[in-house]
Amino acid sequence: MTQAYRELVIGGVLVAPIVTYALITIVAILLLRPILHRIGFANLFSNPPVAELSLYVVIFGLLALSY
Repeated sequence: MTQAYRELVIGGVLVAPIVTYALITIVAILLLRPILHRIGFANLFSNPPVAELSLYVVIFGLLALSY
C-alpha cells in the first residue's frame, strides 16, 4: 500500500513534504525556545546547542512519522 503525500503548492511550484515538515519544525522550535529558557532547559545539559538540535530532530521525526 502506498502513501499519498500532500505537496504544498506555492505559486504553481510543488514543495516537497519534507521541506514543509522542516519549516513547521523551525516554527515550533522558535515558539518553544522562550518556554524552555524560562524553565531552565539549558541548565540541564552540558552542551545546550546540541540539546536544542536533538529536540529539533525529535520534533521533525515525529512530524515525518505522523503524516
